Amino acid sequence: MWRGGATAASAAAMWRGGATAASAARALRSRLIPDTSHHPATALASIASPRSSSSTSSTAPAAAGVPAVAEATAAAAAAVSWQAGSVSDALRHYGRCYFELSKARLSALVVATSGAGYVLGSGNMVDMAGLCCTCAGTMMVAASANTLNQVFEIKNDAKMKRTMRRPLPSGRISPAHAAMWATTVGAAGTALLAWKANGLAAGLAASNLILYAFVYTPLKQIHPVNTWVGAVVGAIPPLLGWAAASSELSLNAMILPAALYYWQIPHFMALAYLCRNDYLAGGYRMFSFADPTGKRTAWVSLRNCLYMLPLGFFAYNWGLTSEWFSLEASLLTLGLTIGALSFVLEPTPKTARRMFYGSLLYLPAFMAGLLLHRLPNVQKEHNVTQTSEITGILYGAEQQDEERARQKREDRKPSRIHSRPPVAYASVAPFPFLPVPIYVSSQGHEL
Repeated sequence: MWRGGATAASAAAMWRGGATAASAARALRSRLIPDTSHHPATALASIASPRSSSSTSSTAPAAAGVPAVAEATAAAAAAVSWQAGSVSDALRHYGRCYFELSKARLSALVVATSGAGYVLGSGNMVDMAGLCCTCAGTMMVAASANTLNQVFEIKNDAKMKRTMRRPLPSGRISPAHAAMWATTVGAAGTALLAWKANGLAAGLAASNLILYAFVYTPLKQIHPVNTWVGAVVGAIPPLLGWAAASSELSLNAMILPAALYYWQIPHFMALAYLCRNDYLAGGYRMFSFADPTGKRTAWVSLRNCLYMLPLGFFAYNWGLTSEWFSLEASLLTLGLTIGALSFVLEPTPKTARRMFYGSLLYLPAFMAGLLLHRLPNVQKEHNVTQTSEITGILYGAEQQDEERARQKREDRKPSRIHSRPPVAYASVAPFPFLPVPIYVSSQGHEL
């Protein structure tokens, strides 16, 4: 009972807040140290040292305040940790939403085509800072376009299995927030291109954003021609990169855009054929809906593959690449054409999927060949040389003007008396074996 009473007393003391640590210490000491009535020496020792006990009792309140401060510090640290955790969770949540709204993988493909166009439009040297700024601006504009596309298609995406988990249909982010994000990154990307590249590149980026978000997106629910409009949207980024590098567009700048335009038709035809039920549930008007057998879809794919066959020869003939690319591009396109032909002969999901995967391999191989065998942009080099010559002429004219001005200043100065050269003052003392030097002045008098 004594031990239980001590425990209850210590628990009651700990529940109160004033002397929590001191009461707990006394209770623990009472349980561990034997009773002084059974140990007289201990009792006498405690009686004999009143000064030490009084000093201990005086320091007890100070000791009791230390745990209270520690508890307050721990509580504050826990609150800060909770707030940091909530901020981290919010950043992770919105970062994931922005990533999905921007369709980061698709935007990365757009950036790759824009960067390839920049390199192709450059001369012997590629401006790496300009390339990075062009890619960053293109990425932001593409993210804006993809976000606006999802803002306008919330109801349609909610009906499709492959899109119903996107941030807007699932309710993870509000449409107003997504629209604000799209507006911000779109304006920032266009401004970056106008600042670091030129107005032509910024204009192409802005026009492509408008074409994708406000023409292609609503047209998907109206007419199957949306596939061809979307192909135009995909062909503009390489032009943007070329314009950013050379500040102009020429005939050989159309090789990569043409390849992208014709490549997108079989690529999206295969995708629309494989996902036609999903597209039908979403309310989209695709070319494959009016083609239950898949024959027309396959023929359209084959026709556009045939259009790509001469692109390698044009790239060589127009001075964009070496002759090796002509052969490599023809072999690549021939492989994709064989896949489209198998789709024509047997329009099934298997052959459509084979052609779809073949198109995914074709594009990076085609762009890699272009960059590997590219020749410097002659027009870019001519512009650089012309600019250097103009700069040199202007610099020479400035030098001549400065020389004339200096000569005029010298002419205005009063004429000085011509001093005798140092040799006229030479003494014969150091060299007695030499004759005295004779100096003839400019007036003809001997000195």
